[in-house]
Amino acid sequence: MPDPFAASADAVSAPARDAVPLVPHDTNPVAITPKALFIGTGGHLVVRGVNGSADVTFRNLASGSVLPFRPGFVRATGTTASDIVALY
Repeated sequence: MPDPFAASADAVSAPARDAVPLVPHDTNPVAITPKALFIGTGGHLVVRGVNGSADVTFRNLASGSVLPFRPGFVRATGTTASDIVALY
């Protein structure tokens, strides 16, 4: 199928071109830094930003929300949100 935007430059603010399920882990970093995260089932999300030096908790995220945050880590401990999808 033709993509009229194929020649457009990709940017962090541009719509995602790919989506991959993301499983939180306490020590493994995110393999490829996403543009944002889709939260399928709401709850708390413990992350460390791609340039961060400390973890932060996003509390009470709603189901079906998109979090425009670029994580280096998504921690399992403390994360209650699930069905998380990395958007690239």
